[in-house]
Order: sequence, then structure tokens, then C-alpha cells
Amino acid sequence: MLLESPSRCSAFRTRRLCLNTTRCSRLQLVLLLMLALLTLALGWAPVDRLTWMIEQLLVVAALVGVALVQRRLQLSASASLQLCGFLVLHQIGAHYTYSRVPYSEAWQALTGVRLDEALGLRRNHYDRLVHFAYGLLLARPVREVVQGLSGLRGWRSAYVALEFVLASSAGYELMEWLGADLLAEEAGEAFVGAQGDPWDAQKDMALAFLGALLSLGCRHGWPGRRGTGQGPGSA
Repeated sequence: MLLESPSRCSAFRTRRLCLNTTRCSRLQLVLLLMLALLTLALGWAPVDRLTWMIEQLLVVAALVGVALVQRRLQLSASASLQLCGFLVLHQIGAHYTYSRVPYSEAWQALTGVRLDEALGLRRNHYDRLVHFAYGLLLARPVREVVQGLSGLRGWRSAYVALEFVLASSAGYELMEWLGADLLAEEAGEAFVGAQGDPWDAQKDMALAFLGALLSLGCRHGWPGRRGTGQGPGSA
């Protein structure tokens, strides 16, 4: 059996890489267009215009960060989908304000049962869901970026991603605190969305941490263990 020459193998890998990059770029363009249309639709008549505008700072920061990363590293399709999924959840919360998202009413329209009554919930937990999704959906894309830009692999890249999730969650809570101090009382309460819970910030950060742990540790085991993929594509 004849073996292919190294040059032919290299050319095949290059063509396949270019094809995958092209497909990923098209997917990112579609996701960006979809997110732009969703932002326009949900921003047309939000429940609280000022809160919606402040919440868009996170979207702008995320897109600027992606644009800067893309200059040196092509994000994978998986990372792009996860980032877009989180931003969709965030835009829904920005439209209604996080404490007023009518998920219980939507569930009742589908099943005839109010979700909050069925689960015994006393507050709107949409903000908890999004904080958990922040860690769950963004930990692996962050790890992918860390691997691509720094060369770290295994548990080291996972640790940096986990620390990023925790640090950025704490930074967001600080931003909410400053925003609440600067805004009028009603607008500040709508922006923070604590709903009277004095431990709201700590619970939000804990949920983001838990989501990141699940994302990094449960798919193939904790990064660095035997059998776990180490390349950026496996992040």
C-alpha cells in the first residue's frame, strides 16, 4: 500500500482548514445578522428604555471583544453558537428587564400551569438562569481563546477560563452597584433586579461559577485528564 507524500497531506489539511474557516465565517455572519435583527425587534419598545440601553453595554463589549480576538484567532462554530445563545438570553432580559421576564406566563400558555406556582418560586428567576448560562455557555469559548492566544493547554487553560468567568461576574455586579447609585431609585432597582434579596450578587456569581464548572468538567471530564482533548477545537 502506497503512502501519500507529506506535501500532499499538508495540502489536503490546508484545504480542509480553509473550508472549515470559510464555513465558520459564514455562520458567524448569519449569527451576527440574527442578533442584530433580534436587538432591533426587542429594542423597539422595551419595558424600560433606560435599562435596555444600559444592558446593551454588555452586548457592545462582547462584540468588540470578539472582533479583537478574531484579528488573531478564528473562533470555532461551537464557540460562536454558545456566545450568540448567551446574548439572545441577555437581550430577552434587557427587553423586559430581568425581574419581569414573563417566563411563567409563557409556560402557562403552553401547558396551562404557572411555572412559579408549580415550583413554589417566590421571585422571578430569569436573572439566575442567565447568570448560570453565562458560565455554562461562555467558559469553553473563553478557554478556546486562552488556548489559541497563550498556548496553555489542559487544566491550566480551564483554570484561566474559570477565573475569567468569576472575575467578570464580580465586575458585572460592581457595575450594577455603581449603576444603581447613579440612577434614580426605580430605574436602579430595575437595572439591578435583586428583588429584595440581600445575597443576590453572591448567588449570581455562584451560579456562573457552577455553570462554568459543569461546562469545563462534564463534557469530557476535567481538562487535562486522560482522554480529554487538548486542542482549541476541543474547547
